[in-house]
Amino acid sequence: MRLLALIKNDIEFNRNLYNLTDALGKISVSQYYVLEKRTHTFGAIYTALDELFPLIDAAGSHSPFVKTEKRPLGIIAVTSDSGLLGGLNMQVMNLAAKEAREFGARLIIIGEKGRSYAQENSLHCTLFKGIQDDAKFAQARQLRDYVVDEVLSLRLGALKIIYPYPVSIVSQKVQSLMLLPVASRMDKTKAPSDAIVESSVDDILEYIASTFLGNKFYEIFGLARLAELSARFMHLENSKTKIDELNKQLRLQYFRQKHELTDRNMRELFAARLAFKKG
Repeated sequence: MRLLALIKNDIEFNRNLYNLTDALGKISVSQYYVLEKRTHTFGAIYTALDELFPLIDAAGSHSPFVKTEKRPLGIIAVTSDSGLLGGLNMQVMNLAAKEAREFGARLIIIGEKGRSYAQENSLHCTLFKGIQDDAKFAQARQLRDYVVDEVLSLRLGALKIIYPYPVSIVSQKVQSLMLLPVASRMDKTKAPSDAIVESSVDDILEYIASTFLGNKFYEIFGLARLAELSARFMHLENSKTKIDELNKQLRLQYFRQKHELTDRNMRELFAARLAFKKG
């Protein structure tokens, strides 16, 4: 039987841990809504880029951003360097690793957690630093420049990105998106127009791909950070529930033992009095 003092210390420790977890959860919620206001999507830009396709004969181009056959698929896995994510990084990496093995793809990982997973599972990868709020734009450009160079050098073909998507503050999911070839974004029901195109089609497609990838990476980095905060909040909420349940059990144990101790002391007292009277 544990000493009452030890049980009481455990109750007090769990109470403090609960309060700390609750505070961290509130911080995550606050950070989520602040970051949500600063996270922008670029739907207007994507619409404008899509409207360029009917003006050029992209389908007839031999640009490496259109013709991706006979080159390895690239899979970008976006993970976080932070903890308390409730297995969100694992979900991203499990899907990325599965597809990389299935298609013999090149694996490009964002974040140290992803690299650790790759090392543990003997997966070769190219690593980029984890997303930082104050450096997202520069990081998106760095990744864009790397991908564009690899495609132009014919070392990379089609491109897919797997990342955590924030459904809400209490829900997130792993999303997979095909980024290249750019021809996959074409409306094939529209024939090329008779517009005068002064630049070469390949140069135009390279510009479109570069602009699209840069903006999409920046957008996805922001969404991934939101999903990270959402996952952290839910992990902390689940931890609070477990701590509360543990403390309920400890309180029951404490009061049961205290009651038993009181009963034993009363029996000993009465026994002593009876012994004294008989004496």
